[in-house]
Amino acid sequence: MANTYHQLLIQTVFAVKYRDAQISNDIRRIMFPVMGNLFKENGCRIIIINGVEDHVHCLFGIKPDISISNVIQNVKAKSSKWVNENSLCKTRFEWQKGFGAFSYSNSQMEVVYRYIQNQENHHRKTTFREEYIKMLKKYNVDFDDKYLFEDLQ
Repeated sequence: MANTYHQLLIQTVFAVKYRDAQISNDIRRIMFPVMGNLFKENGCRIIIINGVEDHVHCLFGIKPDISISNVIQNVKAKSSKWVNENSLCKTRFEWQKGFGAFSYSNSQMEVVYRYIQNQENHHRKTTFREEYIKMLKKYNVDFDDKYLFEDLQ
């Protein structure tokens, strides 16, 4: 639409099903660029993707007429299909159901970027569960702890 201006930054967080440690360094090196292309295919501007063995953080710009849920559904579906078609994991690769999504102003982008960039160091001290619950509380997201990780084995 003409004369529509926006600056929408979103960080999403989603995990490997059962929090399995399936995303090795070797897989990350080739998977994250593929995921970046999938964000672009969905009309988004990817800023950074990073994560550790059991989950991923993505920071991207999105247009106001695009659904975050549709983007993440497409990225997760196509990236897991790509991992499986290329036999990158010893077992079938799947993402967990759902995701976390958090919005930021442009002035926060550098801090969020560094946070995502330093995931490996961060997770030497903090588990994914601890990190995720802390984020939900920080942003006042209502949640029921019993449903957060319902697909655990």
